[in-house]
Amino acid sequence: MKRFFQRSYLTLVLLFLYLPILVLIVQSFNAGKSRAKWEGLSLKWYGALLQDQAIMKALYVTLTVAVIAAVAATVLGTLAAIGIHAMKKRPQSVMMTITNLPMTMPDIVTGISLMILFTFSRIERGYVTMLLAHITFNTPYVILSVLPKLKQMNKHTYEAALDLGATPTYSLFHVILPEISPGVVTGALLAFTLSLDDFVISYFTTSPMVQNLSTLIYSKARIGIEPTLNALSALMFLALLVLLLIVNHRSSEPQKAAKAAKSI
Repeated sequence: MKRFFQRSYLTLVLLFLYLPILVLIVQSFNAGKSRAKWEGLSLKWYGALLQDQAIMKALYVTLTVAVIAAVAATVLGTLAAIGIHAMKKRPQSVMMTITNLPMTMPDIVTGISLMILFTFSRIERGYVTMLLAHITFNTPYVILSVLPKLKQMNKHTYEAALDLGATPTYSLFHVILPEISPGVVTGALLAFTLSLDDFVISYFTTSPMVQNLSTLIYSKARIGIEPTLNALSALMFLALLVLLLIVNHRSSEPQKAAKAAKSI
């Protein structure tokens, strides 16, 4: 009986979370504009989506910001993680606290603070400010993805490479990075996913002339939900789902390898 209630509760939670998304995806194939009446199966809203210049421009902004921010945050986060890992215990704990603060703060606090910073610095809000904001909030996630791999790495490997005549730069690219590459890739995918999905920080750090998909959907939704937005939301959900599955798969690979090694 207890198991029955547990499964029932889990089923209700999953239905509450995913049933609206399923309805949205189904409505994206509705031939009519009315969400209350099914008028036949059609892909015309996906075709209209591809012909909407505003959405295509927002898609370009979203993808370019996500890619550049993910690359920049991965480089900064990886280097920062290596530096934090090399610190002594007390400075390391201080740096970890500083790293965790942006992740624990509400997005609206981060967005407003960055908006005030850009306004105070007299930097016109737009594409560049949005990009800088995305790099800022993505970097801590990369750090936390890379640090566990650094802790798992044999600390004497780097020293051995130096003793054998390798330069610090050569050891970084040929000894450390290959060891922590799963964490680096996971951090990069996570940064890309978070940047692709962000709304609050983007809203406060850009201008109405430069919009990503999330801010464009918000502005259009205030006027009325168009069927093309259903198609756009469905595609965004599927893209984020695929990325999250890749991240989870890469995160579980070390555990599977460890179990396989134990069974041998």
